[in-house]
Amino acid sequence: MIEKSVYEDYEIDFSDTYTSDDAYYFAFNENRELYLENNELISDINDLDVNFSLFIGKYKNKDCFVVNANFKNGYDLREVYEFDKDLYLMGTKAVLVNDWYISHQFCGRCATKTIVDEKDMMLKCPSCGQVHYPRIAPAIIVAIKDCDKLLMAKHSYHDNIRYALIAGFVEPGESIEEAVHREVKEEVGIKIKNLKYQKSQSWPFPNSLMLAFTAEYESGDIKVDGDEILKAKWFKKDEIIRYESDISISDWLIQEFIDSN
Repeated sequence: MIEKSVYEDYEIDFSDTYTSDDAYYFAFNENRELYLENNELISDINDLDVNFSLFIGKYKNKDCFVVNANFKNGYDLREVYEFDKDLYLMGTKAVLVNDWYISHQFCGRCATKTIVDEKDMMLKCPSCGQVHYPRIAPAIIVAIKDCDKLLMAKHSYHDNIRYALIAGFVEPGESIEEAVHREVKEEVGIKIKNLKYQKSQSWPFPNSLMLAFTAEYESGDIKVDGDEILKAKWFKKDEIIRYESDISISDWLIQEFIDSN
């Protein structure tokens, strides 16, 4: 997991003083793959079949654009993480801007073509006045421990056989803390205590803000639903199979458990 802030290299700007010369282009295709040449961003888009180009500020002191274009064989952001973490970090922001612009080019209320606001990351409808901000889906992830053991579950939507931490999306009308308790109860049937927030991470797969917690087992027997969760059990630290990449906040939570035991 990257500890660096995206704003160390990036500055938001929506003015019309930008230049397209010697700029950085975060170009994505329909599969959300990033276009790179020699593992680097391109500085012009003359050779691409472009659907739109949107100025979003400055990246490493150069004007920066999010571009949607038609091309094949780009780089998944998970791949980018392994060879350029700074590029991945900014890419997580750029791909979410790409997704937002694609899905809000027309007003959802009256179908009028939206326009980009000059002072904020916002699309607005010139007809009915509706505004459209980028949307993220808050989600929780929690490391639950019982003495020297960590609770992990096998999810039905994972292609691999590894166990993972309990996680889920925040529902409308509930707090983040309520979401943790609900997800734990729904997925594994137990009660937890001493819930503590740790940190967060932007997770653009597809559009989440992951909020990480730790908690302790309180009571109840493990009961999985058999639908979303196939199995769940307690692991001692030497029984945990680690992921090959440390890209996610899940890996950080697991490492914190291992280090403290």
